[in-house]
Parts: sequence; structure tokens; C-alpha cells
Amino acid sequence: MSGQQTEKEQLDELLAFIYERYGYDFRHYARSSLLRRVGLQINSLGLAGMAELRERLGEDPALFEQFLENMSVTVTDMFRNPKFYKQIREKVIPRLKSWVHPKIWSAGCATGEEVYSLAIVLAEEKLTDYQIYATDYNRHSLEQAREGIYTLERFQGFSDNYYGSGGTRSLADYYHARYNNAKMKSNLLENILFSHHNLACDASFGEMQFIVCRNVLIYFDKVLQDRVLKLFSDSLCPGGFLCLGDKESLDFVSVSNHFEPVARKERIFRKKYV
Repeated sequence: MSGQQTEKEQLDELLAFIYERYGYDFRHYARSSLLRRVGLQINSLGLAGMAELRERLGEDPALFEQFLENMSVTVTDMFRNPKFYKQIREKVIPRLKSWVHPKIWSAGCATGEEVYSLAIVLAEEKLTDYQIYATDYNRHSLEQAREGIYTLERFQGFSDNYYGSGGTRSLADYYHARYNNAKMKSNLLENILFSHHNLACDASFGEMQFIVCRNVLIYFDKVLQDRVLKLFSDSLCPGGFLCLGDKESLDFVSVSNHFEPVARKERIFRKKYV
């Protein structure tokens, strides 16, 4: 009986149903985060519990799309952790310039603030021939990223971060302000391809010279972290760069010996030539 199931069993059943019905695999996401987010959705819908949520998701694909949006973590800023971008300017981009048309993967790009930050840094450092693949499993977030529209009030903080990253112009040079919103200029989009991709179950889509995946792995358990980091290692060419979030590391994972630190504090690594 479902009433006799433990919370873990109920969650396992819900996640297995989602995987079988819709193909989205949350089974190796960190349990504490999953329970919190599922609980919030149950409360917001006024449901009795996970069994009723599972039933509703099976009946209503539109509700599942809403569920996906709420399961995604979209908290991000432009030039978040300015010292990270300063290190990108100094230690990564000079090497990227040695490749012909380097390919960059921004994995788990959410609503796009980090992607536009990268595009601005690349432009300022005179790297123009490149391709950014910006991916996320949340289609709603991807659409927001494509639009590149953010509330104007956020740009004071963005601007402070930008100057801390080594920016020498005005961040206002990169967007059009209208009413209470700012839209990123279209020239920043010329080398960006936004695409749906699920790190939990999808494969690589080509050899990369630079992969950025910051503050995503913290929401995965050790099994999925290891899978994703192997995917990144397999996707990177020798000498390519991998960037993680400040609470993420390559310690105790199967591919740890494939990498060497470039800027350890900022979690920037380079794939070894082996």
C-alpha cells in the first residue's frame, strides 16, 4: 500500500514513472534537493502527496512541463564570481586562440546570463571565430536565454561583476534598455547555438575545446556526477579546458587523473595530453 511506503520509496516510484513516461531521468539527482522541490510542487498544487502528483503528471503533459520548469535551478547572474572570468581572460582565451574555430559548451546554461558573459569576454579579448553550444534540459529557460531579456534593475549588480572581471567598457554597450528591461544585443548571439540537452542521459555532440558547467553538479549524486564528468572528459580534446562551480571538484571521480589545475580556486582545469 502506498500509505505504508517510506518517503524514499515514494520518491523512487515517482522518479521511475517520470523516466518511463517522459524520458527525463532525475533518479540520480541529490535527494535533499529533489525532496524539497517535489514537496514545494505538491504544496503549490494542493495535492495529498507523491502518489497524487504522479497520477496528475500522467494525465496532464502540460503540468509535466510546469513540473520540469520548477525542478530546474535557474539562479544565476552575469559575471558571477568575477575572478573566474578574470582567469578566463588571462589563462584560457590565449590558448583558445591557438585553435581554429574553437568549440565551447556551456552545459546547464539556465536562462543564459553566463553564456552572454562568456560572449562579452570573448569579444573583448578579440576572439571572434568560435562556437558556443549553450544547453539545458529546461526548454522554458532555453527560450528565455534565446530572448536575452532581463530586468534592468539586475544590471547594477551585473555591471559591478563585469568590472571585477576585467571589463574596461560599459556593460550598457552590450544591451538595449527599454522601459524596465534590457535586451542583449543581437551580435552577441551570432556565435551561440541554444539547444536542448539533458546531462542525466544524453550523449556528447562533438569534440570541444572549452566546457563550462558551473553550479550544476552540486544537484547530482555521486553516480551522476561521475557520469557527467566522464562525458565532459570524453568530449574535451587534449589541452581543452573544463570549468566547474566553486563548490564542485574533480576529487574522487573516475576521471580526476585526466585533468590538471589551471586556476584551482576558480575551478578551472585542463585536460592532460596523454
